[in-house]
Amino acid sequence: MDGNFHQIAEADLPEWIPENVRNYLVHTVQGVAIRELARQQGCHASTVLRQIRRIEQRRDDPLVDAGLQRLGELMAPGSFVDLSPTAAELTAAGIRVLRRLCETGAVLAVAEGMPNAIVMRGSDQGDSARTAVVAVETAQAMALCDWITCSGTGKITRYHVSAAGRAALGQLVAATENRARSAAEGGFAEDQAGFAFSGQRDETAQRRSRYVAAESPLIALARRRDKDGNRFLDEDMVRAGERLREDFELAQLGQGGAQDWRQFLTAGGSAAQATAGGSGAAHARLAGALEDLGPGLADVALRCCCYLEGLERTEQRMGWSARSGKIVLRIALQRLSRHYRDAARHGGDLIG
Repeated sequence: MDGNFHQIAEADLPEWIPENVRNYLVHTVQGVAIRELARQQGCHASTVLRQIRRIEQRRDDPLVDAGLQRLGELMAPGSFVDLSPTAAELTAAGIRVLRRLCETGAVLAVAEGMPNAIVMRGSDQGDSARTAVVAVETAQAMALCDWITCSGTGKITRYHVSAAGRAALGQLVAATENRARSAAEGGFAEDQAGFAFSGQRDETAQRRSRYVAAESPLIALARRRDKDGNRFLDEDMVRAGERLREDFELAQLGQGGAQDWRQFLTAGGSAAQATAGGSGAAHARLAGALEDLGPGLADVALRCCCYLEGLERTEQRMGWSARSGKIVLRIALQRLSRHYRDAARHGGDLIG
């Protein structure tokens, strides 16, 4: 078969598709022989054969099977199948969803025929809360990349983050940080930088913390109990903090994570000074919530719930005494919960 046929077929596929999935599609859909694929890639035919067999064995996974069918239709002549997600969209969604799936008790639920998949996190009390929403096409891409694994099928299929997904999360976060730093420094991020005394460094210019832990600081604090055995943070407070973080992540999508909300908070500015980006509705909801909290409370809520800073580090940056941050955060979450209840009564509590 003509050797150029493989290159033409590959050009029709999104760039995020792994090599083993490409080989499977080109072999099964376009009919390119395994030996021809091996010759073009400079490897043994048994290597390609193992890749194809492994993908075939994964077709019992509903997301994998649906993703392969959609990509197979894309390779048909004159196809008009949607190309989503792009590599940039998959990166943004991957960071957002994989972080949620790394939290204790988190699972990705996919219902047949639904356009979106949701991330649910269970609590010790037996109830569950929605922490993220992702388009089913993006969930298919995550399954094809082996970032999530199927743990139960039925009317609702459940997925957990895989070891490859945890590793991919760290790589995606690092790559995003490097791009943001390169853009902020005018494309010369790898050049030598001049020395600067610690007093000359602006807090907003410091490199942000990279958070890839198993759960957020808010969830860890929610497990604590007071001397009477009651939870330090009730479910309404936790739900309010998670809602703030969800709006924060949606608002960041259009800015590639480069928007700095802390700058206008610590400077005593207003929500109108923040540059709108990402989802306009999420941006407005986030700005309104922070403005309602006011300086101090907005700072601790933004740092701990959105930027995922630990309480000790927040206390140091804010100049507070030790072990006082959790009290301030609790007050902020109480007021934030009231803010979302008031917004719901006025019809302004829809996510999108």
